[in-house]
Amino acid sequence: MAEPTRQGVPTLEVKDLNVYYGASHALQGVDLVLQEGVLSVVGRNGMGKTTLCKAIMGLVPVSSGTISFHGEQLVGRKPAQIAQLGIGYVPQGRRLWRSLTVEEHLRMVSAGHKGAWTVERIYSTFPRLAERKHNGGAQLSGGEQQMLAIARALLLNPKLLIMDEPTEGLAPVIVDQVKEMLLQLGEESGIDVLVIEQNIGVATAVAEKVGIMVNGRINRVTEAAQLAGDRDLQQRLLGVGRRGEDGSELEASSAAEDKREEGALPGPQRLYLSNPVVPTRWSKPVPARQLIQSARTLTTAGRPTGARVVAQAELYPLASPGEEVVLVAGTLDTKSAELRFLRDQIRAAGLGVRLVDLSTSANHHSAADVPAHQVAAYHPRGASGVFGLDRGEAVAGMTLAFERWIARQRGIGGIIGAGGSGGTAMVAPAMRALPVGIPKVLISTVASGDVSRYVGPSDIMMMHSVADVQGLNSITRQVLDNGAQAMIGMVKARRETARERVLAENPPAVGLTMFGVTTPCVQQIAQALENDYECLVFHATGIGGRSMEKLVDSGLVQAVIDITTTEICDMMVGGIFPATEDRLGAVIRRKLPYIGSCGALDMVNFGAPDTVPEKFRGRRFYHHNPQITLMRTTPEENAEMGRWIGERLNLMEAPVRFFLPEGGVSALDAPGQPFHDPAADQALFEALERTVRQTSTRQLIRLPYNINDPAFAAEVVQAFRAMHGGGSSRKKRRGP
Repeated sequence: MAEPTRQGVPTLEVKDLNVYYGASHALQGVDLVLQEGVLSVVGRNGMGKTTLCKAIMGLVPVSSGTISFHGEQLVGRKPAQIAQLGIGYVPQGRRLWRSLTVEEHLRMVSAGHKGAWTVERIYSTFPRLAERKHNGGAQLSGGEQQMLAIARALLLNPKLLIMDEPTEGLAPVIVDQVKEMLLQLGEESGIDVLVIEQNIGVATAVAEKVGIMVNGRINRVTEAAQLAGDRDLQQRLLGVGRRGEDGSELEASSAAEDKREEGALPGPQRLYLSNPVVPTRWSKPVPARQLIQSARTLTTAGRPTGARVVAQAELYPLASPGEEVVLVAGTLDTKSAELRFLRDQIRAAGLGVRLVDLSTSANHHSAADVPAHQVAAYHPRGASGVFGLDRGEAVAGMTLAFERWIARQRGIGGIIGAGGSGGTAMVAPAMRALPVGIPKVLISTVASGDVSRYVGPSDIMMMHSVADVQGLNSITRQVLDNGAQAMIGMVKARRETARERVLAENPPAVGLTMFGVTTPCVQQIAQALENDYECLVFHATGIGGRSMEKLVDSGLVQAVIDITTTEICDMMVGGIFPATEDRLGAVIRRKLPYIGSCGALDMVNFGAPDTVPEKFRGRRFYHHNPQITLMRTTPEENAEMGRWIGERLNLMEAPVRFFLPEGGVSALDAPGQPFHDPAADQALFEALERTVRQTSTRQLIRLPYNINDPAFAAEVVQAFRAMHGGGSSRKKRRGP
């Protein structure tokens, strides 16, 4: 890394920057200053964000203006010279070599560069890359490719890191990992970061200030907290439905809306959509006649003073404070009769109900309580991330928007949906985002098959529609009515018992993970705690761990004793009961004290013997039953698991006690048993001890027992009580 720079000189300063592509004016007098730390720049597609990155890196010619890096001019320099000054670049699209392995990528870049970032530190920061070090660029997932692109730039040990759309196309779990990494980079001394991002959540989380790019120029630089909390500002500057080549119309629109805040405009109002299609900087003005013909009339009758008459993401709360409503959600452009039938049945039972439209047709107007455009506004790119795309992209966009929309709502007493495979896929993720206990009914054409991808760890009740959800007939009326009545019954019963649940002296709930080979341990722990805690045991078959963490996320589990982490084996080696990459994520997010162990990390689960992959032939197996075959893990696999678990433990902020049973991690790993392998266990323990940053609150505890020995269970119980203050003094209520 280069020597420290002069105090007071901005890391990056862009003044009156102009860039043309032929006759098209891409950057129109951009002014931007990154003093130090992290600065985000957001904007819709086609606004010039990537061109700004390329101009800084010397990849496109600059027509006029200046770009300075710690006082040194960059305009006119070659890209290699700019990189040598200490600027790292993570381009949009990652730009990896398909034929090179992860290790080859990193070694090639690191050659000749010395500094804090080394290949070893990269592997420590991105343990997933260490696991994939011999895989080629084309064999990596999108998240792994993004990690490699970031790692490649960090190995240059830059003073400034420019990242263009680092979360584009990534799964939400990976987006959270990239966001966490950006936060860590922001805290690194000597590294400043310019983040170009469409995801407003990420952009505002990683930086204190955010520049908003509109039509080739920086419209304004605002406080990240202000942008994150101001939906109206996001819609005005980043949503569709606004235009103006120089941004003046944006400001005029803002001023007009501010005036409307002061008092309601009397009588009907005309709502004009100034851009019937998503605009770009090359769009021609829309003819006035077309705008007039497409305008809609809104009335302010019955609205309170100060009510808004323009469309926005959320006009009113779903329910009055203290009240709850049932949501009926689906695509009203194709399932209107069925969804309205559900609504009418629920309303007839005296329950409040709201119809939520998830249609992806841009010109469809359903008169729903929550129109499609309001839901679509919650997409990270606004409504442009849903409407005007092909069907697959539109469905995916609305799915994400609905999940984000429902996470912001209050007063949801239940949710019911009906549809085919597309409608089911749109509604299910939002249902899963709700806490366990809120009634969820999904009537679907695909409910007679494998529904695990829809239900996941949640408590969704799926009903087979029998006939296609395509119009009302003698069959669909009965099925839909049964679904509506089920929802009515659950909501009413939940209301009637709500007071009892509040007043009941239920002890705190603790989640425990168990497998057949760790059953004695978990039973002993549960028996020791049953007078003070409600012990909820989860079978560690992939979905079991996810269900426990879902309850942790929902606040329904107050403590965790994660004895059996075996699902991580199947995730990393390829078994049939895998965890997801978010294993332990709920504990990290909720900052919950954590007690865990290595239960059944000695085995990978497969089906019948003939289903074991050919590459594992010759390994040590145990036939648990005709349908389940267990495979002993190797020292190398155990070391890999130890590193992965260790990195997750390092992310926990609350107290951690992780127990290492030296006498074996399962019943099959005890001396004299088929999977007894002290060398493999030692590889696991040593990898954990090398990886975990132990402190007074984060500790690994070796015990000279098998995991099922009474002495081991007693040590776990003692640590748990010390961590939680001895537990509740109330006795567990028992039935008559």
